[in-house]
Amino acid sequence: MNRFARSTVPEPAATATWLLLLALTGATYAIGEFGVEGPVLIFGALGIALLKGRLIAWRYMELARVRPLWRLVLGAWLAAVGGLIATAFLLAGS
Repeated sequence: MNRFARSTVPEPAATATWLLLLALTGATYAIGEFGVEGPVLIFGALGIALLKGRLIAWRYMELARVRPLWRLVLGAWLAAVGGLIATAFLLAGS
């Protein structure tokens, strides 16, 4: 089969990733809704968002199959964005 052809049957790994993304979305909702405050809320939600970004990139953008340089570039971009958000939060609190 052509590697670009789409299958109508979902792959088990894609389904497992989707279920994990759903669970992480639920965890983000839970830490925001059930009384978690301050740095735990911010860094917990930020960590989950970065993990979800990595999962989406590796699984659905298929970065797991490309040269390591591209994975490094996207990983560095996610880390930079997360670091800037964390820095903004820390500076706003002082």
